[in-house]
Amino acid sequence: MSNRQSSWVRRLLATQAGWGPLALRIPAGIIFAAHGSQKLFGWFGGYGLQGTGQWMESIGLAPGTLMALLAGSAEFFGGLALIVGLLVRPSAAALAIAMTVAIFTAHLSHGLFVANNGYEYALTLLAVALALVVAGGGRASADRALSAASA
Repeated sequence: MSNRQSSWVRRLLATQAGWGPLALRIPAGIIFAAHGSQKLFGWFGGYGLQGTGQWMESIGLAPGTLMALLAGSAEFFGGLALIVGLLVRPSAAALAIAMTVAIFTAHLSHGLFVANNGYEYALTLLAVALALVVAGGGRASADRALSAASA
């Protein structure tokens, strides 16, 4: 790997954060992966790709199946990446985009509280994702180990 490529990899993966991101990554990763598996595979009572695609079409996100695939993939694979601590910043950025879309398309019109299908839950997950974009994976992450190895 050239010095230029190695520098880019280190910047993407490097994190000076301590143990704090681990406390965000693990529960958020589990939540995101579970929600993504509902969309993609119909696990945990989800509707799967076709059912989620139909619902997405009904709220104006078309083509619905493609939107379900994109959102489900971001959540499922992004969640797994958070759990492992691999590519935390790009995964968290994709998850932040997914949560922003969810807030504006599915939850904002219902108000704040999750009991009314409001946006508080999605907003919380957006905040966690943004914190991980800034902090990176932290001390207990594959990113940190890979960054140190590329130095």
